[in-house]
Order: sequence, then structure tokens, then C-alpha cells
Amino acid sequence: MTIDRVVFAFAGIVTLAGLALSQVHSVNWLLVPAFVGANMLQAAFTGFCPLATILKKMGVKPGCAFE
Repeated sequence: MTIDRVVFAFAGIVTLAGLALSQVHSVNWLLVPAFVGANMLQAAFTGFCPLATILKKMGVKPGCAFE
């Protein structure tokens, strides 16, 4: 898998987990998907994604978005 696909998969998993936890535990868990969405929005404009940086240092093959 490339960095692009790992970032998208991780964002999807964290978003869905936050939504599920907000239904089971507390509405405050909606802050998690809000943070993920805000991070994806800033990454679209700046090109900086903390997870992509970590994955690149771990040796995951870059895709076209995070070269």
C-alpha cells in the first residue's frame, strides 16, 4: 500500500470509530471526526500531513499525493 491509501484508510477508520463511540458513549467523541476532517482540509491546502510524514520515515512507498 502507498502512503496515500494508508492515510485515507486511517482517516476513514478513525472517523467511523469516533462516530460509533459518540452513539455508544458520549457526544464528545464527535470531536475526533471533526479533528480528522479539519486535518484533511488543511492537508489539502498545505500539503502537510503528520501521518504521511510518519509513514514516509517508516519506509512506506509514497503515492502521487505525498511525494
